[in-house]
Parts: sequence; structure tokens; C-alpha cells
Amino acid sequence: MLFFAKANKSIELIDQFLNGVDQSLLLFKEGVKNYLYSNTENFNANLQSLAASELESDKLRRKIENTLFSQSLMPELRGDFMRLLEELDNIIDQAKKNLFQFDVEMPHIPAELIPDFIRLTQISVSAAESVIPAAKCYFTEPVNVNEKIHRVYFYEKEADLLADIIRRKIFREMPDLKLSEKFHLRYFTLHIEMISDTAEKVADLLSIMAIKRVV
Repeated sequence: MLFFAKANKSIELIDQFLNGVDQSLLLFKEGVKNYLYSNTENFNANLQSLAASELESDKLRRKIENTLFSQSLMPELRGDFMRLLEELDNIIDQAKKNLFQFDVEMPHIPAELIPDFIRLTQISVSAAESVIPAAKCYFTEPVNVNEKIHRVYFYEKEADLLADIIRRKIFREMPDLKLSEKFHLRYFTLHIEMISDTAEKVADLLSIMAIKRVV
């Protein structure tokens, strides 16, 4: 990361933070899958690991922010960068909150919907995973950021389309479900879809930040 060539500590912390985002997304994806297939022990392990990952990421974020101020790094872009850290941290928070909602509310997912929910999770997580190389690119080759974030927008749109398909299936093709059950399933569809929506916000911010660095 050339932009932080004189701040090795910052480089290391930023890489660790981005790796934490990636790890949290993997745990969320596995957690949803384990819940859907009733792998309770593995699901509980995913919950604990995700909670620990969130705590570690919060510590790293504070360290990075303290380093930015103590070493007076990039004062003209510090506000944008701290907002980027916040938005990236929101991905982790969203993943943890959403997975814990499965544990708290224990939604019943009909067997015929399990493949759809797994696919939605994969696509939504892919949108967020695509943010990570784009964020790294911002520090090394900001001119290429837009080439990276197009994947975020692609997966976000795919997640929206699939979520709509699932909701239509729930409300139009599953007459045996109670209305309360349909609402509950819609609610969890939105939970999963929200991961990609949060990633889209990060992509929007990265696009603006990259323009500022290039001009």
C-alpha cells in the first residue's frame, strides 16, 4: 500500500481489519447454512466466532484511528477514511446482528426454500466480499477502484432480484403457510439481503474517495 509507505503499523492494522471483515462474512455464510440444515453445534460455534471477530475488529478500528491522529497521517482525507472504516465495520455488525436474529427468533424455513436462502446468502455475501479488494485497491491504485467495485453492484442487484423471487414464492406459491409465517420469512429474507445493501454503501463511498485521490 504505497499510500501508507511511511506507516508500516497502519498498513498492518488495515490489512488485519479487512481480513476481519472477510472472516466475518465467511462465518455469516457458514452460520446461515448450518442453521438451515439444523447443524446446531456448528451454528453456535459460528455465532461465538462472529461475536469474537466483531470485538477484534472494533479494537483494530480504534487502533487505526488512533494511529491516524497520532502520526498525523493524511489529514486532508482523514474524515473520509474514518467514514470508510465505519462503513466497513457496519458490514461486520450487520452480519453478527443478522445471524443472532436466527438464534433468537428461530424462523422455520420450509425445506423447499432452503436452496433459495442458501443462494441468496451466497450472492449477498459475494457483494460484501467484493468490497475488500476494492478497499485495498484504494490505497495502491485508486484509478482502478471502479473496476473492482462493479462486482459489488452486480451482486447487489442479483441479491435484490433473488430476494424478490423468494418473497413472491412465499406469498403466492405457499398457501399452507400462515400469514404470520410468511411475514417472518420475508423478514429474514430482508436480513440476508441487507448484507449486500451495506456493501453497496461502501462501494459508493469508495468511488467518491477514489475520485478525490485521483484528481
